[in-house]
Amino acid sequence: MQNLKWVLMNLLFVSALVRNFVLSSSQQVICSSQDRATLLGFKSSIIEDTTGVLDSWVGKDCCNGDWEGVQCNPATGKVTGLVLQSAVNEPTLYMKGTLSPSLGNLRSLELLLITGNKFITGSIPNSFSNLTSLRQLILDDNSLQGNVLSSLGHLPLLEILSLAGNRFSGLVPASFGSLRRLTTMNLARNSFSGPIPVTFKNLLKLENLDLSSNLLSGPVPDFIGQFQNLTNLYLSSNRFSGGLPVSVYSLRKLQTMSLERNGLTGPLSDRISNLKSLTSLQLSGNKFIGHIPASITGLQNLWSLNLSRNLFSDPLPVVGARGFPSLLSIDLSYNNLNLGAIPSWIRDKQLSDINLAGCKLRGTFPKLTRPTTLTSLDLSDNFLTGDISAFLTSLTNVQKVKLSKNQLRFDLSKLKLPEGVASIDLSSNLVTGSLSSLINNKTSSFLEEIHLTNNQISGKIPDFGESLNLKFLNIGSNKISGQIPSSISNLVELVRLDISRNHITGGIPQAIGQLAQLKWLDLSINALTGRIPDSLLNIKTIKHASFRANRLCGQIPQGRPFNIFPAAAYLHNLCLCGKPLPACRKTMK
Repeated sequence: MQNLKWVLMNLLFVSALVRNFVLSSSQQVICSSQDRATLLGFKSSIIEDTTGVLDSWVGKDCCNGDWEGVQCNPATGKVTGLVLQSAVNEPTLYMKGTLSPSLGNLRSLELLLITGNKFITGSIPNSFSNLTSLRQLILDDNSLQGNVLSSLGHLPLLEILSLAGNRFSGLVPASFGSLRRLTTMNLARNSFSGPIPVTFKNLLKLENLDLSSNLLSGPVPDFIGQFQNLTNLYLSSNRFSGGLPVSVYSLRKLQTMSLERNGLTGPLSDRISNLKSLTSLQLSGNKFIGHIPASITGLQNLWSLNLSRNLFSDPLPVVGARGFPSLLSIDLSYNNLNLGAIPSWIRDKQLSDINLAGCKLRGTFPKLTRPTTLTSLDLSDNFLTGDISAFLTSLTNVQKVKLSKNQLRFDLSKLKLPEGVASIDLSSNLVTGSLSSLINNKTSSFLEEIHLTNNQISGKIPDFGESLNLKFLNIGSNKISGQIPSSISNLVELVRLDISRNHITGGIPQAIGQLAQLKWLDLSINALTGRIPDSLLNIKTIKHASFRANRLCGQIPQGRPFNIFPAAAYLHNLCLCGKPLPACRKTMK
C-alpha cells in the first residue's frame, strides 16, 4: 500500500524520460568514442548477463539506437541516459557484477537507472561524484552495500535520488542536505542508522521522502514541517521515538503519511484537520495515547485510516453524516478500546476494509447497512458469539474474512462462503461439523487459505479435487480422524499444511512429496504409522517439518533438510532412526 504511489510515480516519470530519450536518439549520431569506451568498461564489470541486454552493445556507434538502454544527445553524441531495468519477480533474468568506476566518465549523463539486479554487488564508485549533469540517480533493488558516498551530495542538478532495496548501512550522509533541487529521495529498505541529518532542512523542494524500513532513530525532526511541497512521507519500520512534531500538521499538500512500526508517543493533535490533502494515514504499531481527535473526521479526502496497535482509548469521536466522506478502509485494532459493538457510523459507511480486532466487541454479528462493498473483514480476538452463516452470506464481494479467537458456535454445514472468498480464518472458536462441508467439488477456485485451528471439527479429511488452489490449510487441534488422502497431491499450490493435534491414522502418503511449493509441514501429535516417505526429499522449499508424537518407525529421510531438522521434530515415535536421531540398526533401514 504505502509504496504504491511511489511506484506509479517512478514508472510514469521514467517512461516519460525514456520516451524523450528514444525520440532524441532516433537520428543517426556517432557517439563519443570516450563514452563508448566508458560503456564497454561497465559491460566488462558485468560477468554474467542473462537479460541479453549487453549483447546488443556491439559496433562503433553507441547512439544509433541499437545499444539497448543507451540514450544520447543527437547534437553532441554524448550519452545522456543509461536505463537498465530487470524485473525483481523474474529471478532468471539478471546481471551479475559490480558498478564500474568508468561510469563516472559519462560527464553528460542526466539519467542513470540500474534496478532489479540482486547480483550487482559492491559499493557505489567514488567516481559517481563526477556526474555533475545527473538529474536522476536510481539504483533500486540491487545488492549494493557499505556506506553511501558523501560526495553524492555534491551533484548540483540532482532531482531524484533513489537507492531503495539495497544493503547500505551507516549514517545517512549529511551532505545530502546540499541537494537543494531534490524533489524525491528514496532510501527505503536498507540498514541506515542514526538520526535524520539536520542538514535535510535545506531540502525545501522535496515532494516525496521515503526512509522506511531502515534502522533510523531519534525524533521525527521539526523541520519536516518546512517541506511545504511534500506529498508523500514514508518513515515506517524504523526506530523513531518521541511525539509527532506540531509542524507536521502544516503540510497542506501531504497526501500520504506512513509512520508505522516505530516508537512514537504522545497524543494526536486536533490540528490534524489542517492536513486537507491527506488521503492515507498509517500510524499502526506505535505508542500513541489519548483520544482519537474528533477533528480527524473532517478530512475530506482521507480514504485509508490505520491507527491499530497503539494505546488510543475510549471514547471514539462522534462521526456525523458528513464525517469521513471518502473513507474506504479503517483499522482500529488492538488499542485500549472497549467498543462493545461496532460503531453505527462504521456499520453504515460504504467501506471496503473493516479491521476491529481486539476491540472488545461482544454479542452476535450486527447487520451492515452496505455489506456488498466489503472486501476485507477482521473482527478477530473479540467476544463475538453465535452463528455467522447469515452474516457471511450478505458479504457478496468479500475476499478475506478473519474471525479467529471469538466464541462462535455453529456447524460448518451451515456455512456458505461467498464465491470470491480467498481467505477464511475461524481459528480458536467453537466450530463443529466436518471439513467436507467446506472442501468439496463445489469449493471455489478462489479459495487459497483455510484456517480452522483449535475448534471442535470432526470427521475425515476429504478428498481434494484438481480445481483447488489452496495455499494454506491449517486444521490442527481438532477432532479429525481417518487418513491423509493421496489426493493431497492435487494441492500443487500448497505452502503450509498443519494437521497436528488430531486423530489421524494410517501412513504418510508418498503423494505429499509432490507438493513442490510446501514450506511448512506439521503432522505432529496424531496416530500416524509406518515410515516417513523418502518422496519428501523432492520438496526443495521446505523450511519446517514436525512428525513428533506419532507411531512412526524406520529411517528418517537422509537428505537436507530432513536430516538436519532439530531432533525434537521426530521425538516420541515408535522407532524412528537416522540423523538427526541415532543411527538405524541394519534391520531398521
